Amino acid sequence: MSRLLFEKTGDSIYISHLDLMRVFQRAFRRAGLLLRHSQGFTPRAIVSIALPLSVGVESVCELLDFELEQGSATAEGLNAVLPAGIRVREVYEGGRKIKELTHLRARVTLEYDGEAPEASAVEALFRGETLVLEKQSKKGTAQVDILPMVRDLTVTRPDGHTLVLEAVICAQNPSLNPMLLAQAVEVYVAKPDFAFARRLEVLDAQGNVFR
Repeated sequence: MSRLLFEKTGDSIYISHLDLMRVFQRAFRRAGLLLRHSQGFTPRAIVSIALPLSVGVESVCELLDFELEQGSATAEGLNAVLPAGIRVREVYEGGRKIKELTHLRARVTLEYDGEAPEASAVEALFRGETLVLEKQSKKGTAQVDILPMVRDLTVTRPDGHTLVLEAVICAQNPSLNPMLLAQAVEVYVAKPDFAFARRLEVLDAQGNVFR
């Protein structure tokens, strides 16, 4: 099994997960690389993305696993045929088991037309005993305390109209969408006029970079 590290930024953040899978399968074909397929009546290309990214969220640390029938992929070859905003940073063989990927570091930027709240007010929110929000899941909407899924949070106020939150959050079992950090500020402090999130790095349980 081979693995590639890629980023999804700019306008490409509006490409859905399923469309992103199609983008990569097409890119492999255009690069002259034949993906291995599963056996059976409905063969499927052996290609998967570790943590599907929500539409509208940027990332510089996405992981995609794939198998080729022959040959080898390179970052340069794939980048030559990928659309703007999707860029392969590295291609390598093997890699750790995805179940060992437990956390990710994320940055959430909140912009206000008026005065932004003080950083201390947001820090105090995340120092509380609980922080309950509505969280969407396959089973519907549920009230969830997100505090156990957030650690190492820092809040900065680079100017009077912007807040930047950076934190390590749970990546799977359970997972936390970084935009819920923005939702927490909206519900309990002050609603921003614009919010966007970026995944910065994927980590294991010890906080080490996962590859």
